[in-house]
Amino acid sequence: MAPPTPITIITGFLGSGKTTLILNLLPQLPPTYKVALLKNEFGDVAIDSKLATSKSISGVQELLNGCICCNLVGQLGDALSTLRSDIKPDRIIIETSGSAFPATLALEVNRLAKESGGLDYVLDGVVSVIDVENWKGYEDTSYTAKMQARYTDLIVFNKWEEVSERRFEECEDRVLDLEIDVPRIRSVKGKVDKGVLLGLDSALAKKAGELEALQGQNGHDHGHSHEHEHDHQSEVEVLSVQLNRENGDHAVEGVDVKTLDQFLRKAPKEDLYRIKAVFNATSAPIPSDGVTTGQFQNGSRSYILNWAFGRWTFTDIGEPTAGAELEMTIVTARDEATRWAKKIEAGGLLKLEKNSGNLTVKKVA
Repeated sequence: MAPPTPITIITGFLGSGKTTLILNLLPQLPPTYKVALLKNEFGDVAIDSKLATSKSISGVQELLNGCICCNLVGQLGDALSTLRSDIKPDRIIIETSGSAFPATLALEVNRLAKESGGLDYVLDGVVSVIDVENWKGYEDTSYTAKMQARYTDLIVFNKWEEVSERRFEECEDRVLDLEIDVPRIRSVKGKVDKGVLLGLDSALAKKAGELEALQGQNGHDHGHSHEHEHDHQSEVEVLSVQLNRENGDHAVEGVDVKTLDQFLRKAPKEDLYRIKAVFNATSAPIPSDGVTTGQFQNGSRSYILNWAFGRWTFTDIGEPTAGAELEMTIVTARDEATRWAKKIEAGGLLKLEKNSGNLTVKKVA
């Protein structure tokens, strides 16, 4: 009989570096070790999942445009079951959206494990990633960010290399003010040793009574999940943007990367928390550090954009994709989505190389 599949939950606020942590874990694992990823993303485009499938993940399931610990929680069991039966993984990693409440998700994984008599799943651990550089800003405004740091088995401090030691100590002090007693570690540019991340034997999973009480305090009643809005979901709003070729034009044109670069440079991190996109381009885009040498191939390519708090990277994922020339998800601060939708619709921020293209902007959360 096969042992239960260990599940690791990776959580953290928007732009903290969860996907980078996972991608840096994969090369450390044996070649025959199978990792399946259950990915919860804002918006209606599985952008990070496209990146994950190009980086030796054995299988991916996406739960889009909703919160994995609230209105999508009923789909969790089916998604895990599909991964377990189709992939037969050695481990399943659940990467949550930036708004997910980890304690509730841990409780649901525990419930599913008990339903199988402990034969299918076991919660190995919850890992919370903290963006040291930007923690002071979102910790002041986000209840969820605090709960992600408080209810976990391990805290990973990320992006600490970008700040002074004093600022790191201030961040750590603010985290300790949450009265937590879990291990804490600094990543090395988003990398943590596999021996630290895996095999945590989750202490959080054993605090069932505390988690259930917390669930009740925050209105996470799964039997009525569609009848009320959850406070942690209302902390952000989400825009979905598509840029298509003109009607009747079937040739790949590509996004104007110079215009895109200007948009990214001027995007205020007080209003915009996260920008992700998959797009086609005929010339290489420029990341925020300006380093492109040897990074991209020439000609028409498809790229993934990952923007967070004023920094951004591009990943070349191959030949141009069919359909829209650009599919973008923008996560804004509360009450900012409508204003930014109007700014984008007004034109000039995003366009194709030869014309404006057909632009569609809609608020999805």
